[in-house]
Amino acid sequence: MNISRSANPALNKNTFINAERVSSDGVMTIQGTVNKVFIMLFLVLLAASYTWKFMATQDLVALKTYMIGGAIGGFIVAIITVFKKTWAPYTAPIYAVLEGLFLGGISAVFEAQYPGIVMNAVALTFGTLFALLFAYKSGRIKVTENFKLGVVAATGGIAFVYLFSFIMGMFGVPLGFIHGNGILSIIISLVVVVVAALNLVLDFDFIESGAEAGAPKYMEWYGAFGLIVTLVWLYIEFLRLLSKISSRN
Repeated sequence: MNISRSANPALNKNTFINAERVSSDGVMTIQGTVNKVFIMLFLVLLAASYTWKFMATQDLVALKTYMIGGAIGGFIVAIITVFKKTWAPYTAPIYAVLEGLFLGGISAVFEAQYPGIVMNAVALTFGTLFALLFAYKSGRIKVTENFKLGVVAATGGIAFVYLFSFIMGMFGVPLGFIHGNGILSIIISLVVVVVAALNLVLDFDFIESGAEAGAPKYMEWYGAFGLIVTLVWLYIEFLRLLSKISSRN
């Protein structure tokens, strides 16, 4: 059984290896996974709209509480989902709600500083999603082994740099070339956006491979969860990129 590689930690080459080929609930399908993606996107939007309103009422304490709680809770639930894939029908929706609370909060903060940035980031995120989906389904993008290895390596490199930046920040040494608004910082953000976008292609390929392999039905939720993880990352990177550009004006 040929299972595609994905740089997304939620969707890696071992995901389907131990899964039963047939379960009592049927098998994974692409359409079923798409339906779950839409359900999770709705939950993200619903939760985000709840957190967003605290900025309008200037209740910054509640905004910060829900934003931090959503981020930490979402991370914990994501880890649980990765290690307990059979729980995905329950944990994936919970992750969507928690991540929505975080995204609503951080989006409100960015919007307060740079009016209009959120709509632009949302448009760019979904525009990228549908453009790459079309390119993938039409065969314009070929998911070769070299392509997979390149994206996986680039994603790992970004994760290492972000971890190093976080550690240095704890010691009071911020890395301006990552978090600043200089030309180099903007170029780095552009590269990260491209890598995040290419991860979507790997996710498409991985989900398609899972459906072809006859993975159990609960993997539709897991596949949707993995795709949402990438979309959240891409959206946040678009916010960071647009904020850097806007701050130079």
